[in-house]
Amino acid sequence: MRVELWHLVKIASFNINGVKARLPRLKEWLQEQRPKVACLQEVKSQDANFPVSEFTDIGYNAIWHGQKSFNGVAILVDGEEPLEMQRGLPGDDEDEQARYLEADVTGVRICNLYLPNGNPLPGPKFDYKLAWMERLQTRLRELQSLEQPTVVLGDFNVIPEDKDVWSTKAMASDALMQPESRDAYRRLLNDGWTDAIDTLNPRGGVWTFWDYQAGAWQRDHGFRIDHMLLSPECADRLVAAGVDKEYRGREKASDHAPVWVELRD
Repeated sequence: MRVELWHLVKIASFNINGVKARLPRLKEWLQEQRPKVACLQEVKSQDANFPVSEFTDIGYNAIWHGQKSFNGVAILVDGEEPLEMQRGLPGDDEDEQARYLEADVTGVRICNLYLPNGNPLPGPKFDYKLAWMERLQTRLRELQSLEQPTVVLGDFNVIPEDKDVWSTKAMASDALMQPESRDAYRRLLNDGWTDAIDTLNPRGGVWTFWDYQAGAWQRDHGFRIDHMLLSPECADRLVAAGVDKEYRGREKASDHAPVWVELRD
């Protein structure tokens, strides 16, 4: 009898809400779960102050794209050097917000993003969100033409469907679930990207974010805005996807929980 043993690659995303403020929790998660690739959003650190030595000490190499007090993204790789391919989302030379970083890791293109929130709306912040999503679609189409295994992950700040939120009424006026935001996200899926968590949890009810206010965590009043999109070359290798929910309940936790996929190597 032939037995095939697959090596699995775990790729994760974590909106850390301040890399220095959450450093003990972040290192705890990295050492307990040991993803091969860990993408961070909202690191809220200038490039010169990013605590890279904290990660090299536990075996992770890092690249990062920072900004003082706001935004910021980073890609950590266990035991290998990520090869940076793109810093900042193309399409707007005047956009200085640190929200996008691409790297190649063992033949897989990793696209780490922190999509604009868009509140309050209507207004310039919502317009910026929608324009950013258009630029993202353009970039992802360019990547699709390469036919390279690609994972696009991070905090999309979009609640895709009603099944992805504890209360549609509570979030009805929020930029995260406006029809325009949802349509822009759906256009990405229509281009051939696979929403890994949704694919394996089609009934919904999976949250990745719980606000610090109004006892949201204690009441499980959450929603799903952290996503893992797979190119067809990766979707064929999808084995598992999930949310490390328990880390949201730890002391001084981020308001997001880590999300992850496992792919056959």
